[in-house]
Amino acid sequence: MQLTRSVQEYVLLVTVSPISRADAPRQSLTAGARLAASTVLGSFGVRPFRERVRENRSTLNETLPIHSKWWRDHAKAEGELLYVAIGDSAAQGIGASRPDRSYVGQIADELRETTGRSVRVVNLSVSGATTSLAVRDQLPRFRDLRALRPDVVTVSIGANDIADWDPVRFDRNIRSIFAELPMDAVVADLPCFYFPQNERKVAEANRMLRAAAREHGLVVAPLHDATRRQGLRGILTHFARDMFHPNDHGYAVWAGAFRPALSAVLRSRHRAAMSSLSGITERRAA
Repeated sequence: MQLTRSVQEYVLLVTVSPISRADAPRQSLTAGARLAASTVLGSFGVRPFRERVRENRSTLNETLPIHSKWWRDHAKAEGELLYVAIGDSAAQGIGASRPDRSYVGQIADELRETTGRSVRVVNLSVSGATTSLAVRDQLPRFRDLRALRPDVVTVSIGANDIADWDPVRFDRNIRSIFAELPMDAVVADLPCFYFPQNERKVAEANRMLRAAAREHGLVVAPLHDATRRQGLRGILTHFARDMFHPNDHGYAVWAGAFRPALSAVLRSRHRAAMSSLSGITERRAA
């Protein structure tokens, strides 16, 4: 592949230029720029960047069974609140330093902190899941949990549909998923993909997702806006080594996108509980 002079200069800048250790923010941005540049060049088949991209992706792939087992083991723990998550590798926390640094883990930590209660997390997500796979594999398991009346339910699914985009299939699947959810579940739209070709598909998917959410009375967490607002700095500092999955900082943005809606759910549940308690007290007094 023949590179233009401007591209060659950019590659040299982001892969060779030294960084002052005293400038930590600049160091982080430059490291991100180097990673982004090597990923783009590797995707175009430029050596040695191609091998580096394969190595980075392979390293993250090795964490898939580790994260999956971690969530299965922790789902057995008891908790005063039950949090159920439907999703894909982002819910699993692929790219994070630890499984509990995924957005699901960060949401669970916030629930513990804000309520002062213990939280059991049943993370039904599967790495690589599309909406079709979620309907097939995760919905049956979710139906088994509905009798337990989960206190919090989050859904973030569909990003993996973009690679093999079929709008009819996506619309059918997302409606099937939303039809099974309780009214106070919080669903996220798809995150920003940054590249125009993918963003056109994401925009179509999010229109369908929001329409389905309205029909079922579900609140949509604005994940696309939250990730898009991070801009270039977010691209350079919020992604893991494969430049696809978020890192800890990126997952904090995802958790933040869910926060307002989840806070409203908790407030509503608290008011309902207090109203119920008041009714019981009044009946006893009578």
